[in-house]
Amino acid sequence: MSNQILGFAGLGVMGEPICANLLKKSGAEMRVFDPNPAPVERLVAMGATAADSLAALAAGVDILFLSLPGGPQVEQVIRGADGVLAHGREGLLVVDMSTAPVSLTREIGEELAARGIRFADAPVARTRQAAIDGTLSIMVGGPDDVFDTLRPLLGHAASDVTHCGDVGCGQVVKILNNMVLFETVVALSEALSLGRAAGVDPALLFDTLSKGSADSFALRNHGMKAMLPDTFPEHAFPTDYALKDVSYALDLAEFTGFRAPGAELAKARMEKAQAAGYSSEYFPVLARMTDRS
Repeated sequence: MSNQILGFAGLGVMGEPICANLLKKSGAEMRVFDPNPAPVERLVAMGATAADSLAALAAGVDILFLSLPGGPQVEQVIRGADGVLAHGREGLLVVDMSTAPVSLTREIGEELAARGIRFADAPVARTRQAAIDGTLSIMVGGPDDVFDTLRPLLGHAASDVTHCGDVGCGQVVKILNNMVLFETVVALSEALSLGRAAGVDPALLFDTLSKGSADSFALRNHGMKAMLPDTFPEHAFPTDYALKDVSYALDLAEFTGFRAPGAELAKARMEKAQAAGYSSEYFPVLARMTDRS
């Protein structure tokens, strides 16, 4: 792997620490690009090379990792005038670590394949701290040979790397992972409100739930660390991002011909939080959106 040239575009909340782990652990040359100069400068200080443009990055690397806010940004990076379809060289492997709609992911995979460019979706789960620690869970969609190529590299950023199927299947699993998380956070917000109104100490409630069948990652992290102290920082996973992801779950439901009432409820709670001015706060802030009959 060390003689391959890696590229990374999208150095935000998750992208920068993922890129840093790949840079430190892979031994490969790393070229980076982002409109924000600050993370580029930090990675250059660690040994990366700054690319002059996205086009130059796509034209000059062997494997290009993307970590972008969502579908519109992925589409622009792939299909835009300075993007991968226009400038990526034949034989390039593009790895999209963003969370994006399944239909878009599969369309992009086909368009890239027609240009001789390989593609895998590899969205990530867990927290920014997990990205820093290199303990993410990464769900990969792509052919077996592509997964075999990526597995060692992704192992530098994750403790769990799962091959979920062909292109798009990584997105399916990631979107459903987030859907279940969001619905669980809504359930926790209801339990918090009902327990408090009925005279039970919230900390005792959540601690006791963690000892029974209601225990979950969401309870221990989103519930205990954010909802109990009523602390929802802006540089975590904001309401706007969560709303985007739950919308992808509802798109998937429509695509497959199913309804997802739990996801519809989560979306409504997030929209209420957004309307209350909490767009940029950590999404469990939806716990502040209580209703009385």
